[in-house]
Amino acid sequence: MSDLLTPPFDTKIAVLVRDDLEAWQRLNVTAFLVSGVTAAHPELVGEPYADADGRTYLPLLGMPVLVFEGDAAAVTASHERALRRGTPVAVYTRDMFATGHDADNRAAVAAVPTAHLDLVGLALHGPRNAVDRILKGSRLHP
Repeated sequence: MSDLLTPPFDTKIAVLVRDDLEAWQRLNVTAFLVSGVTAAHPELVGEPYADADGRTYLPLLGMPVLVFEGDAAAVTASHERALRRGTPVAVYTRDMFATGHDADNRAAVAAVPTAHLDLVGLALHGPRNAVDRILKGSRLHP
């Protein structure tokens, strides 16, 4: 097992979603955003699971994912802080709810300048303190 996946964790995976989304939207956004972190950081994925009967299951991220919520201003501010720090970030915009697949999602983001993205969520992985500073003003999702 990698040191990255052994507590105490020096890094953090965090998702920030808008507090004005419907429950299904929050879940959908969280799932999509975590897939972005996983794709960018395959070293964070643990080993496959197996039950006592030997049936195997897919591997999962090997560390907790903390989910936060905040208003539109908090999400925008967190996005700006991540960009200023050079921290890679996964984004989900309101326009993506109207698309049907990945190519359309990417086109929806590409059509809007950074400062005008209607962000409903973001996710990132980085050093614990840096992630905490980026997410300042948000709160853990209940």
